[in-house]
Amino acid sequence: MLAREVAQLRMELVNHSIYQRLVTADDLKIYMKHHVFAVWDFMTLLKRLQQDLTSVQMPWVPKPRPEFTRFINEIVLDEESDEDGQGGYASHFALYLAAMHEMDADDRPMERFLALLAQPMPAEQALATIELTSDTAQFVLQTLDVAQNGRTHEVAAAFFYGREDVIPDMFRQMVEESADVTRTTRFVYYLRRHIELDGDQHGPLAERLLRSLCEEDGQRWDQALGAARRALKARIRLWNGILEEMDGRR
Repeated sequence: MLAREVAQLRMELVNHSIYQRLVTADDLKIYMKHHVFAVWDFMTLLKRLQQDLTSVQMPWVPKPRPEFTRFINEIVLDEESDEDGQGGYASHFALYLAAMHEMDADDRPMERFLALLAQPMPAEQALATIELTSDTAQFVLQTLDVAQNGRTHEVAAAFFYGREDVIPDMFRQMVEESADVTRTTRFVYYLRRHIELDGDQHGPLAERLLRSLCEEDGQRWDQALGAARRALKARIRLWNGILEEMDGRR
């Protein structure tokens, strides 16, 4: 696996100073206004894997690796229709929007973005139309690029190393470091749900999927490494950009 090759980037991300800076409601609102785009674009990676590894076309044709289908469908089930903590079901994106509403965070850029996508407008054009910082826009563009143009194993590498592997450690930092985070019921539920699911289920599934896709193919592993590094660097740039906005507000 690639753990040693990306260890430094992963450590930089997990130890980023942004987690200690989420100490006021205003800082948390700035964070959420930008991070919601990472919650949205996560689904582009997952949907690409679902297209490649499960049977979603009509007429239905079985895929040759049912274990891949099982892995992806398990993750899709939770991401699109998880328990919402209130007796119902919701996507993780919807949970995040509910947390933003609870905090009175600015969801106008995301709502405008979704409205443009519904027209329909290409996502790249929609990003250029809304009011969004370059760091956040570049993060989403990088995700869209690998989701649309990457090989399946590159998408799986970005999905595992850039998301499922590192998210539990990032979110634990938020819960442990920020008093204001712990006072927001919906956001804490969202964070803890991801710590639980990604750490215990989705992360191990995504790792097994990547191993199965690359197997003993050295070229595939090299390509996967490149995708993993790009994903981690993009997240670090996103965090840096959010910190700059927090500093500018102060």
